[in-house]
Amino acid sequence: MDILGTIKLVFRTLLARKGRSFLTILGIVIGVAGVIIIIALGAGAQSLILGQVTKLGSDFLAVEPGKSNEKGPPAQLFGIVITTLVKEDADALADSSRVPHAKVINSMVRGLGTVSWQGRAIDTNVVGTDYRYGDVFNLKMQEGQFLDQQQERGNANVAVLGYSVSRELFDKAGVNPIGQVIKIRSSSQEKAGGIPLRVIGVVAETGTAFFQDMDDQVFVPLAIGQQQLLGIRYLQMIHVKVDSSENIGQTISDIKNVMNQRHRIQKEVDADYTVRNIADAVDILNTITNALRIFLTAMAAIALIVGGIGILNIMLATVAERTREIGLRKAVGASNAAIMGQFLFEAGTLTFLGGVVGIIAGSILSYLISLLMKYLGYDWAFVVSWWSILLAIGVSVLTGVVFGLYPAFKASKLNPIDALRYE
Repeated sequence: MDILGTIKLVFRTLLARKGRSFLTILGIVIGVAGVIIIIALGAGAQSLILGQVTKLGSDFLAVEPGKSNEKGPPAQLFGIVITTLVKEDADALADSSRVPHAKVINSMVRGLGTVSWQGRAIDTNVVGTDYRYGDVFNLKMQEGQFLDQQQERGNANVAVLGYSVSRELFDKAGVNPIGQVIKIRSSSQEKAGGIPLRVIGVVAETGTAFFQDMDDQVFVPLAIGQQQLLGIRYLQMIHVKVDSSENIGQTISDIKNVMNQRHRIQKEVDADYTVRNIADAVDILNTITNALRIFLTAMAAIALIVGGIGILNIMLATVAERTREIGLRKAVGASNAAIMGQFLFEAGTLTFLGGVVGIIAGSILSYLISLLMKYLGYDWAFVVSWWSILLAIGVSVLTGVVFGLYPAFKASKLNPIDALRYE
């Protein structure tokens, strides 16, 4: 039989068994869609990480309280409260004679709080910081000004609103927030009324910076954030901007020297702080995303194997059902190769169709995920590469060929006389 005739026969056979063909294809669809989604998620995560690094720059360092592996997660991530970092540490690091390549030093504490104004109230992040915070994160003002040195050192009762906080409180009311008095109460603060603060500025829409929503924040002077809102005296983070990425290594060494002297640390293992740079954070995130991709790829591979086993079972059942047909074809001159080719083509067609549907489904789901991530404020790119499509189709067809090989071989080896007698 010619190739065209084989193709027609295969499609007639598949259409005659629609339910069985659909169930056979379904496992391949799930596996291939998984491959597409995994590759798209990996590309999206990489774009997100690179976007966050671009925003902060490669000259960014962070000093955190508590000793932890610089390649591992922060100790604070596990809910441990560590109080080893204080404002005097930041002041020492700001000494240009001791850390000459540190361009900007910024101190910060953060907590959850409730901001209210004339009956309106929203929950947001309250950041107690100094006047250099805007320089570290390259903030632009929509209106008004950020905290200045005098306000920060004088503990002025002022606040700067993030874009989304200002929109929720004032834009809907049609009121200019500058000069308005808001009240802020931290989640741990028992004082019901909150602390009154005058709004002096609104930060322009910024999005996320290293996975922190910069628009959902209220900025207050450091001492107010520490003492009046959070009731603490320690710092949660010191940010350091280096004058050049080439001086990162030297600056890390200088920071450690200063911190070791201040904290009377003799051995590295006794350090009660951690210095991190962007490269460390990117490595950690890449490790996490790569591990996740491997896990999800394994799940997709299992789905493809399950789909392949389904094809094997269906094709074996098909051989049994069509034994007489096979015997008749061989009796009129069909070769073993023609019989084997027909059944291999059927298996390959099933997996190819499953691959195509899986690619479409995976692409749609990947697109919806990218829309969701963008809605949440992340710079998530929708990427479905040609090589991932070719890989998915190739793997799906190969699955059909591998799992269809034995049934096809079994069909080709049937004795025509025995096959015609088969009931």
